[in-house]
Amino acid sequence: MTTNAPGPAAGSPLAPEWLQVPADLNALHAPMWAGDVARNDAGELAIDGIPVSELQRQFGTPLFVMSENDFRARARAFSDAFNDAFADICGGVDVYYAGKSFLCTAVVRWVEEEGLRLDTASGGELAVAARAGIPGADVALHGNNKSDGEIHRALDLQLGRIVVDSLVELERVARIAEARGETARVMLRLTPGVHAHTHEFIATAHEDQKFGLSMAGDSTEQAGLSAAEEAVAAASAYPSIELLGLHCHIGSQIFEPDGFALAAEKLLDFLAAMQAKYSIVLPELDLGGGYGIAYTPVDTPRPPAEIAQAMAAVVRTKCAELGITAPRISIEPGRAIVGSSTFTLYEVGTLKTVRVDAPGDGNVTYPRRYVSVDGGMSDNARPVLYDADYSAILASRTSDAAPQLSRVVGKHCESGDIVVRDVYLPEDVAAGDLLAVPGTGAYCWALSSNYNYLARPGVVAVRDGSARLIVRGETEEDLLNRDMGV
Repeated sequence: MTTNAPGPAAGSPLAPEWLQVPADLNALHAPMWAGDVARNDAGELAIDGIPVSELQRQFGTPLFVMSENDFRARARAFSDAFNDAFADICGGVDVYYAGKSFLCTAVVRWVEEEGLRLDTASGGELAVAARAGIPGADVALHGNNKSDGEIHRALDLQLGRIVVDSLVELERVARIAEARGETARVMLRLTPGVHAHTHEFIATAHEDQKFGLSMAGDSTEQAGLSAAEEAVAAASAYPSIELLGLHCHIGSQIFEPDGFALAAEKLLDFLAAMQAKYSIVLPELDLGGGYGIAYTPVDTPRPPAEIAQAMAAVVRTKCAELGITAPRISIEPGRAIVGSSTFTLYEVGTLKTVRVDAPGDGNVTYPRRYVSVDGGMSDNARPVLYDADYSAILASRTSDAAPQLSRVVGKHCESGDIVVRDVYLPEDVAAGDLLAVPGTGAYCWALSSNYNYLARPGVVAVRDGSARLIVRGETEEDLLNRDMGV
């Protein structure tokens, strides 16, 4: 006989081990939120004093809500911390904001005003950079399969660097630049064989994936040479290529420091070997980004100063050991700047509670509540792509109701349309309430879609008590405009 259990006060056995019942369901876990987000005297979530109900009234839901001040503060924190840490090693660091995490013309301008540079990954992102007016010298172009058109655009804009991903691409960049009578400034992206502690789909420095030039031996047609070494030799021989240095990126949403240290050591070893073998001095080394942020209360991101000091210690020690002059270092934070600056605001619709067998005991069931919101996988694809975990709070009011294990889901025709897989919310959450999901600044709007013909949400930036659209939400007319009706 199956019996029903309400779920003990300590938490439901259906919840993952890391998820604890919050002592206060109304409290905010600070690392997940922008610095100017708090509850107001009425108990409503507010950003820089603007309550979420007012944001919904003006702009509707779903809605991405970004703190401009928080974004700028995080950008400055990386710039200041890395420049301080590397001042005695290489005179400072060039910080490139990884635009793939979230990009629009306003963000490009913030990046430039805070003294950062910009990393792009496509012709479209270059178009945004050009419209915003950032100098081409402060822009980099990535991509494992750049088109001829994208290479031409990079040269048109006189980009500071094109990060080359393969021997074939190196030849194409050299050929196009030569035909134009120009010189392309190039970095070589290497795969150092480092296995980062992150999801398989966002780990990018192991051998068996699409990015970069392998550092393993005998990986090209030239016996005994790795693809990386062959690329250095070839790039140095092309008259239309200015070889700036080396680049690597080991993955994303990484908390453990060992992967970054190992990658830096391997690339410095390689740089020294190229200098000894070919008398080629490579003046720059980009160590990528991928620094993790807090999506849930158990995530423990490291502050920029701690990351910077740890990386500087590795570079300082390794360069002294190798007897080489330290190259100019650059890094590429994206998520770590924009992720926690933003939350997504949703309105609750339908709710239902189901009974689920307790793990290991099919004779006892426990409740799990499904809370449907007016967005979903079209504005946040990360849970379905990467099994990404998020959290959520009741934003439109406070509540003294008991916690209930809940699953926040979207409105799409997919059972995998999950926004927050497991979270404790007050049991009195009802239709019309507003929920806020923090940490959605990176790779949410950027990965958004029109699945089920939902219009993509707008992005609102808040600063000094004022909210303005920086990306307009789509309308049904926008969706229909591309339908040619033929």
